[in-house]
Amino acid sequence: MDENLELLTYLYQDADMALNNLTLLINKINKKDNKIKKIIEGEIKGYENYLKKVKEYIKENNYDVKSKPLISKVGAYFGINMEVMKDNSDSRIADMLIQGFTMGVLSVSKKIDSFKGDANKEVLKLAEEFKKFQQENIEFLKSFL
Repeated sequence: MDENLELLTYLYQDADMALNNLTLLINKINKKDNKIKKIIEGEIKGYENYLKKVKEYIKENNYDVKSKPLISKVGAYFGINMEVMKDNSDSRIADMLIQGFTMGVLSVSKKIDSFKGDANKEVLKLAEEFKKFQQENIEFLKSFL
């Protein structure tokens, strides 16, 4: 597989999945009095902007990239529902999001390292932006713990 396509597929799928999960989460706590809502709304906008950049690059280069399978989204849906039903406090939601962002940072870091010599510099730059975005979100969320 083309290294650029592989990295772009990863970036697209990961960002798309995160956006779906954050949208689900914000809808779950929409009628609750959570202060963390503004942070989540900002994260959603950040993912939307990031996905727009990735999609533009994919389109410019005529790549064919698919979303993750529906089963992945269904599993996340049930996981988020269960967690929010158990505890919808800002600190619990922040903890859950920090765990997700941390896994994302680790995963994208591995991808960047494995494609450093082979992928296009623009694609690697997109990956670095994604990593930085997730790291910044971890820092924002720490105040809710």
